[in-house]
Amino acid sequence: MTKSVLAPAFDMQARSGCEPWWAASTVWAVVNAVNVLQGAGFLSRIPTGSMAVNHLLGYVMIVLAIPSTLALVAFVRAGSGWLHLVGPFAYLAFVALMVVVDYAWPVEFRSPMRYEILVPYLVLFFGAIFLMGLPMFRLNRQLWLVTVATTVLLLGAMGAAMRKGVA
Repeated sequence: MTKSVLAPAFDMQARSGCEPWWAASTVWAVVNAVNVLQGAGFLSRIPTGSMAVNHLLGYVMIVLAIPSTLALVAFVRAGSGWLHLVGPFAYLAFVALMVVVDYAWPVEFRSPMRYEILVPYLVLFFGAIFLMGLPMFRLNRQLWLVTVATTVLLLGAMGAAMRKGVA
């Protein structure tokens, strides 16, 4: 039986002692999916001037709360350190706020800016990305670099949308 070339990159448990390894992999997948989804959402605003695609992608981000919750529960049950817990927790807090202000009781807070909503929204969003990606720095540098790349993609897309006045 041949071993996959990617197997060493994904064998975090053996390389780092991370338990449960599947939960760390799940958090890694979620943070990268969020980066790519939001990057696509920002880029979609440039030709359309609309947040319609972002709104649809937001539903995917809500669904991503499910694997994040499962990973968080696994980390708690395994007695993992705070660094593994805080990222999924921040993401779930962000999703809860997003559901309230973007879906359940929509309120415009981006333009004009309502700082009492915008600041916690952005702190939770970017905090979750940072905190979900951070453990991978120690666990697997190759996978962490993927997260760095998708974060750069997100920030570049956001910057492009800002330059066009549609962020």
